[in-house]
Amino acid sequence: MLDESLLDAPDALARIDHRGLLRGAAEAGARVRTAARHASEAGIADLTPEGRPRTVLVAGPGTAASGVADLIGALAGASAPVIGLRPTGVAHAPGALRWTLPGWAGSLDLLLVVTTDGSEPGLALLVEQAYRRGCSVVAVTPGASPLSEAVDGAHGLVVPMATSPNELYEEGRAASPSALWALFTPLLALLDRVGLLEAPPEALDKVADRLDRAAERCGPAIATYSNPAKTLAAELADSVPLIWTEGIGAAPAGRRFAAVLAELAGRPALAAELPEALPAHGVLLVGGFASGADPDDFFRDRVDEQQALRARVVLLRDRPAGGLTAAPAARELALGHDTPVSELEPEAGSELECIAELLAVTDFAAVYLSLALAGEAEPS
Repeated sequence: MLDESLLDAPDALARIDHRGLLRGAAEAGARVRTAARHASEAGIADLTPEGRPRTVLVAGPGTAASGVADLIGALAGASAPVIGLRPTGVAHAPGALRWTLPGWAGSLDLLLVVTTDGSEPGLALLVEQAYRRGCSVVAVTPGASPLSEAVDGAHGLVVPMATSPNELYEEGRAASPSALWALFTPLLALLDRVGLLEAPPEALDKVADRLDRAAERCGPAIATYSNPAKTLAAELADSVPLIWTEGIGAAPAGRRFAAVLAELAGRPALAAELPEALPAHGVLLVGGFASGADPDDFFRDRVDEQQALRARVVLLRDRPAGGLTAAPAARELALGHDTPVSELEPEAGSELECIAELLAVTDFAAVYLSLALAGEAEPS
């Protein structure tokens, strides 16, 4: 069982948090403001597009880049197809990854390149390929990187990534939780300018404010009983999370939560959208991961045994389409099989604000679970 007292010991959390993950999660609002300023200074507000792109292509390594592609796809909706380009290679290392444009990509399409590194030769080659095809290219990458030089050479637009002075990116290690916002915010400003979604400067200010409020509610000094992120981390300590989402914004937030749980906390999680999640995950509620599953003697001594992981439903809800909701059916299915349910629903606000709150709370929860598990593994 997880020692929940660790979650309410800020000094102990700080000692375990060697990579500054809590600080990174708390800086998300500041990252949005800095990234929005970088986008303005790069000239995004002065762009005069001649029309919407036919297709938006998104390329970059890691969870942050895939999360950006997923979020843009959800927000752009039917305005234009959004396609994430997946890398290939013999290893997940900057020098080994390669990206390829679809055969049909051309002058009507927009390529967005996002990375916290900027040294990937595969991305530079992708930019050259896009230039030959006539694609428009915009990159968010650390300033003065090889990638920024490649984009400049291809007559593309570079927005320097908003970084934290204490942030270090190590090969093979997950990026800070707020890196998502450093990459995502300039693209929101860009896609607002080309008419694919609505994200004017005042909307980005509200997103930053919502992220700040979430950081205040989820900070290490706030006790578990009133801290939604610590509460969720404690509930997931001995669980396999089944993340069921409802609403356009909740879907990419749920998929990112599953990815960050695996990347930071080493905890497997499955994400699916309601109502399809009910048949897709229903068998897990009655199989080996069911809460009541225990094929051996109930009265045996378990003192020296490792705690078995049991399914727990995490219901992330945004505004469901048309006001229709499958949440009651989801609760009935889970509770009918003695499976506990955790729920997160953002306060009222714009679609971007609701997404920001869900991402902030789940990022904090993943960090707390990661630190708590790391604390348990430390020698006493």
